Amino acid sequence: MPDQGRLAGPLSMSVAALCRRLQPQVSARTAAGFAEVVRRLGAPLQVAVAGRIKSGKSTLVNALIGRRVAPTDVGECTRLVTRFQYGTVDRIEVVFRNGRKQVLPFAPDGSIPADLGLDIAAVSHLEAYLTSAVLQGMTVIDTPGLGSLDAASVSRTEELLGAAKQDQGSDELDDTSRNAVAGAEAVLYVVTQGVRADDHQALAAFTAATASREAGPVNAIAVLNKADTIAPESVEGAGDDVWKAATILAEKQAALLKPRVADVLPVIGLLAETAESGQFTSADAEALRRLAALDEATLETMLMAADIFTGWECDVPAGTRLRLLEKLDLHGVRRALDAIRADPDIPAGSLRRILLDASGLAAVRARLNVVFAARADGIKAAAALASVTALAHASGDPAERQRVHDAIEVLLARPEAHQLRLLEALTLVAGGAVDLPEDLAEEVLRVGSNADLDAQLGLPGGTRAELAAHALERAGWWRSFASFGATPAQSRVAHVVHRAYFLIWQQLRENRG
Repeated sequence: MPDQGRLAGPLSMSVAALCRRLQPQVSARTAAGFAEVVRRLGAPLQVAVAGRIKSGKSTLVNALIGRRVAPTDVGECTRLVTRFQYGTVDRIEVVFRNGRKQVLPFAPDGSIPADLGLDIAAVSHLEAYLTSAVLQGMTVIDTPGLGSLDAASVSRTEELLGAAKQDQGSDELDDTSRNAVAGAEAVLYVVTQGVRADDHQALAAFTAATASREAGPVNAIAVLNKADTIAPESVEGAGDDVWKAATILAEKQAALLKPRVADVLPVIGLLAETAESGQFTSADAEALRRLAALDEATLETMLMAADIFTGWECDVPAGTRLRLLEKLDLHGVRRALDAIRADPDIPAGSLRRILLDASGLAAVRARLNVVFAARADGIKAAAALASVTALAHASGDPAERQRVHDAIEVLLARPEAHQLRLLEALTLVAGGAVDLPEDLAEEVLRVGSNADLDAQLGLPGGTRAELAAHALERAGWWRSFASFGATPAQSRVAHVVHRAYFLIWQQLRENRG
């Protein structure tokens, strides 16, 4: 039974209580599934990093964790799902399909060994435990990727994202329970310059499997990785600015992927990994200083292409330049050289921070906190209710299904369940299923997508009295809109937004003084 203090919030607590209350009233198989749902509710939010093969998923995982632990070269481990979670001792557990577990050490460089020396076909997934503070609040899941060369790797990714078909008639307790609750609760989806049909399919399957009602963008964001490889001249309005080109392209991809993702953010995963995981050293900084000392014409020529950069004759050894290229790519090398030219005495630590800023990782982390961490209670509860519904359906007992359905309806009538309805309204508006004037649509998205009260109300820095007055005024406006002039679909959303504002007003009133 999970520690109540670790549950994400009141809604998760209500779902956990529902599961415990129903366990004596359902079959042993369904009860076992409910126990797993309760366990998951008490665990950190599980965020899958997914996308096509070679999109840079593992590199981004390393950057998020702050350690170069996920193998990025093709090997046995890149064909498996790996869960990175917090542990007091660093270790790897190989989980076999028959339930057996085997502990393995990390490689000498601190990463998961590229080859495990095991029969991969018999392995379910890997559990990597790390003493990383980031993982105390979020379990990061690395996936093999769509478009992998072997069908088994694709199947593992699809299963995690909820795309794998379940055998509802199976009598295998473990398989039924595992399939209903094994998927991630949120996804960070990695795209490169082109969005393909299977990207849409994977996101649709994931959100459908993790939402208790209509799937939506509340538990999925995307990143446009390898932003430095975009040719600015290929993007209208970018000029010669690589990052501006990436930002414009990310906005276009966000429009393509709606309503499946909340946002698309540009990032340079390699630069983020190098700067965040301790791979950038003082020796690298010194090599860059020596390069910066070359005349400008020579440097400009060297930076035209990777083969010219490594093959050009100069005082910095070719092997050193190759190492810089592997860590920073040409874009990162150029950014570092610009910083050294501006300040020849810049310390290695400051240079590393400049490279980290240039990677775009800070914006991704901030968005993760807003979209995932701050909404963890609603996200986890919605995923848990989806699992509870799936388990009841898999039982094949109509009476059991009805019992579970009735219990869920009672739960959804409680005040804490309002956030589920708000997330549903957010989905309907973001996806265009409910048509609203642009200003009202933006207001729904603002109220549903932010965690801080002043951000929800659109009054950053407002006093408590100002926030309370505005919340009450908007609550009244949306109630009137719901009753007069709104279509039935608009009215449904308006009632939810009215309730959201009223609850914000109540919260501000209760906390005053």
